[in-house]
Amino acid sequence: MNRRPGLQAVLFDLDGTLVDTAPDLVATLLHLRDLHGLAPMDARGLRPYASRGALGLLEAGFADQRHLDPNGLRQKFLDHYADNLWVNSRPFDGIEGLLERLKESGLELAVVTNKMESLARAVIESAGWQAHFPVLVAGDTTASPKPDPAPVIEACRQLGIDPGSAMMVGDDHRDILAGQAAGASTLVAGWGYLPADVNIAEWGADGVIARPSQLEQFLSDWRRTH
Repeated sequence: MNRRPGLQAVLFDLDGTLVDTAPDLVATLLHLRDLHGLAPMDARGLRPYASRGALGLLEAGFADQRHLDPNGLRQKFLDHYADNLWVNSRPFDGIEGLLERLKESGLELAVVTNKMESLARAVIESAGWQAHFPVLVAGDTTASPKPDPAPVIEACRQLGIDPGSAMMVGDDHRDILAGQAAGASTLVAGWGYLPADVNIAEWGADGVIARPSQLEQFLSDWRRTH
């Protein structure tokens, strides 16, 4: 394994960090509610759950229907979402150019997500990012997903670098926990699906940025001081 000092790679979470997938995830949830004859919910209130996977969304979207088991609805959710995952989902503003510049700078890039690999790969391909992300570690790639460090460690293994040479960027506490446990640096993507009542400072990440455009400056400052 390559153990040269310095930052060599940036590992990105997918939903809520690279791509705003909430519109299609929430639309799938509302579709299932409609199939059960239930009233629609406020889509904006469901956005913070978009990083929590199908089960997290189902638990939030069917919390008022205690007779319905979210686990029993999971496959229907996944099937519908797989056919509708790039209807209104789009990269967050500034991400496209950012990825180009990071690659040009010589940094390795990878996606480390809890999304199922088939769905994550479909989103990456829909965005046209296959060349940007030769490494994808998904929720079903390793035995345990984030916050377990295994996905971060696996991404670094595939990139041929030590986790200490990587920066994990994500909008969920699990991203930060996984990166920290693996020995990587961590950065909170403040534009993602963060609940309003979350105190990000308690996560102990190495930094927080509000917009993708701030990432390059953060990395430049980081490289000068580490």
